[in-house]
Amino acid sequence: RRKEEDPVDRSRRIPRPDCPSMAKNNQAYLLVGVAALATALALYYFSSPSSRRDEKSTASTSKSKDTGITPQKSNVRSSESSTATASTKSSSGQDDDGSKALHRRIEEIDRAGKTLFKEKKYMQAAETFTEALDLIAERPKSSDENKSSSSLTRQVITLTNNRSAMYEKASHPDLALSDCDAVLALDPAHSKARTRRLRILEAQNRHAEALVEVCALQLKYMNDNRDKLRLGLPPSGQPPVPQSKIEELVTKIQPEELSRAKQKMEESLTDRPLPSTYTITQLLKSFSGYNKWMGEAAKGGKCDKFTSQIEDLLSVPRKNLVAHADNEATKATLLLSRGKRHAYEKDFVSAVADFEAAYAIVQDSDGVDQDDHDEMKKGIINAMGDDHYARLLEWSGLCSHLRYKLKEALVCYELCSELEPDNTEILVKRAGVKMDGSNHDEAEALFDEALKLNPSASDALLHRANLRMLQQRVDDSKDDLEMCIRLYPNNLLARLRLATVYMAKQDMDGAKRMLDQAEEYDPESTEIHCYRGEIKFTQGDVQEAKSYFLKAIACDAYNPTPYVNQSLVIMNTPPAPGQMPDFATAISLLETAIEKDPMFHTAYVQLGQMKLSMATDLTKAKEVVELYDKGLTYCRTPEELLDICSMRILTVAQIEAAHSLKFETLNMQ
Repeated sequence: RRKEEDPVDRSRRIPRPDCPSMAKNNQAYLLVGVAALATALALYYFSSPSSRRDEKSTASTSKSKDTGITPQKSNVRSSESSTATASTKSSSGQDDDGSKALHRRIEEIDRAGKTLFKEKKYMQAAETFTEALDLIAERPKSSDENKSSSSLTRQVITLTNNRSAMYEKASHPDLALSDCDAVLALDPAHSKARTRRLRILEAQNRHAEALVEVCALQLKYMNDNRDKLRLGLPPSGQPPVPQSKIEELVTKIQPEELSRAKQKMEESLTDRPLPSTYTITQLLKSFSGYNKWMGEAAKGGKCDKFTSQIEDLLSVPRKNLVAHADNEATKATLLLSRGKRHAYEKDFVSAVADFEAAYAIVQDSDGVDQDDHDEMKKGIINAMGDDHYARLLEWSGLCSHLRYKLKEALVCYELCSELEPDNTEILVKRAGVKMDGSNHDEAEALFDEALKLNPSASDALLHRANLRMLQQRVDDSKDDLEMCIRLYPNNLLARLRLATVYMAKQDMDGAKRMLDQAEEYDPESTEIHCYRGEIKFTQGDVQEAKSYFLKAIACDAYNPTPYVNQSLVIMNTPPAPGQMPDFATAISLLETAIEKDPMFHTAYVQLGQMKLSMATDLTKAKEVVELYDKGLTYCRTPEELLDICSMRILTVAQIEAAHSLKFETLNMQ
């Protein structure tokens, strides 16, 4: 996750990889999309180790031993079946002799077809089944057409399914698919036709369509067991498709979907909103220069002062290059100062607008087409002075990073490094951009360079520890954080990060000790209460966990983390017998989290799963796809894109599967 944007560590939010117990408890609801099962009770059953089903499937691989021939319970009888019985069932004693003769003839043809199948004469068998289907199509109407038609429809389904199996055996997949479609048009729940369709589509690399068939098989299975699910009982029999098959298909669909999502994300970068006020504040606090610029902004005066000075500037013609450059440099410097004051007041939207306007002036954006553009740009930079220009580059780099414009951010930071090669904070910020671009080796090299220049650089130690957690180097991360705390005992973020490390090592006593020490420096820290709540939940103390999350919200209502944590606590608390979890409250909490931070990707994933499981009709289910589309536009990392893309793929497949089954809802409650 984007650790460099959120120094409190987004991956720490429930569910997170650094706390196995919490992750295990949340797995039941994480599987809502992955298993294509739209009911919480069913998911709880499937994710329970004590009741895990054997993942061997009879339905989904090309190695299936299914012959494709419909069992003899169909209306077309085998040679051992009684003609009298078949005649009685087909006509109920009321059909005329012609109808009886038709059924006898169909049975004879069916037996002949099965004999040819056993002899591996697949196309001849298919032609035989076609002969029987033609007889049915050309039959004269009986005296009791309704009953006769119903009986013959079942025979049509059986014969068409058997012919489809022959086409598949004879390597005519398109003909086989056509017959599968014909069967499913008459009987949408026909498992053999869906299984064959899945097998053929997968062999043709039509993975998205194959996933729809997987979801249809799963949804039918859940629908067949819905009464048991309502009572909290395990479903009967084995699941029709193993989890591994679902994951395999999703993995094959992902590249195309990720490409589409990345393109859409890049198109939205220009208009992308900033992260939440809380997230930006936490990021700024993680850098060593925070107190310095905050002090300067506090003493520099209020925004009105700078606004008045900007308005008092006279317009200087461009033809007077030196005077114009000096005037533009003054305006850019005032915008920089006002931007820092806006940041001091946590008005980050206005701050970013000022920084971007100042940077545009320095780049002479309005004069790009002028002959004197390069000279004017150089004149503005020189008039501004190295220190002001460096700070503008630094803030402009941060603005681009916040909008996830990584290339633009690197350009600004690298120019700043050229002006100030010994500035370790700029090296740390460059490393943060590299981390967000998944260039971990380059990020580590920059951290090492910063620490070589200044071994006591707290931000370098803090953010390198974060990188090492991403790399699963828990002990190395612990070493960096302990060094940071030895150098700066009052570094709250380092103690919070170290608590995360202890939780990853399942050392809850160590985590609690670190939180106790952190609380001495900031007893009203929203993050400390969040950590305590997570520890309590891990230990099974649900009420205490809820209490801490409520305290976290009270300390800072703009922190989205406790809303998500509180929601997941509700969903992972076993309800009273015969009742469901409080979905409404859980959904409301997740919606609040997104309202506080539109970029909180975990909230989108969890909210989508819950809404899908509660959708009363397919229109509501489609709203989940729209939710994921919104979440995709806010993704910042490949991991976030992958998460939401996977959920979207499965949701779309489930909706299409429900349509094909003629279901009106995915809700099996």
